[in-house]
Amino acid sequence: MPAQLVSIEAAPDLVDQVYRALLGAICGGTLAPGERITQEDIAQRLSVSRQPVLQALRLLKKDGFVLDAPGRGVLVAPLDAEGMRQIYQVRGALDVLAARLAAQQRFRIDPKLIERGRRAARGRNVEAMIDADVAFHQAIYEASGNPLIGQSANPHWRHLRRAMGAVLQAEPQRESLWDEHEAIAAAIAAGNAERAARLSEQHVAKASEALGERLARQLLAHAASTPATQGDKA
Repeated sequence: MPAQLVSIEAAPDLVDQVYRALLGAICGGTLAPGERITQEDIAQRLSVSRQPVLQALRLLKKDGFVLDAPGRGVLVAPLDAEGMRQIYQVRGALDVLAARLAAQQRFRIDPKLIERGRRAARGRNVEAMIDADVAFHQAIYEASGNPLIGQSANPHWRHLRRAMGAVLQAEPQRESLWDEHEAIAAAIAAGNAERAARLSEQHVAKASEALGERLARQLLAHAASTPATQGDKA
């Protein structure tokens, strides 16, 4: 007797679309840390049924972007400063290796990627800025000739997207990031592996530092806005 297949209640691509929409909102700040999310509200806002929203929220919870909330729904998880620092350490090592290998090939990164990034940096769409940044680094991973670099880095980029969103919302010198990208691309094209590696390392370190400063400011602002307890007043 042939095995029976259980019908699928929600198309996988619809679940993926909801997941990406929610992740984009979290990364872009539309859904802020600590904000409560309910299936009903998201389903209504995205004009979909509750089932794909439920599955998408389960994936977001598994990936660490949302947490169980008291009562109904979930909460957008706060950015974990120490966890992000560790992710940036891993990304830095992979980016340095990719840049060095790409330079050995004298790979020329498509100038349109940099043009796209500069155009996004001049706008207000944070998600477009993040997409352009990710596309640039993915191009270097592919240029390295070692597919394991991209495979190792990609799981972390979902969290990196959120970190980038937090920084880019307040970063006054967004286009200067693309000066750094252009310098890395030039070093790779020139075959200068050491310079490409050094610039990549500095680029990631600067991004990690910017996030740390951003989170520190948020903690100070939160502390300042929180009423002192009776013990604090004593």
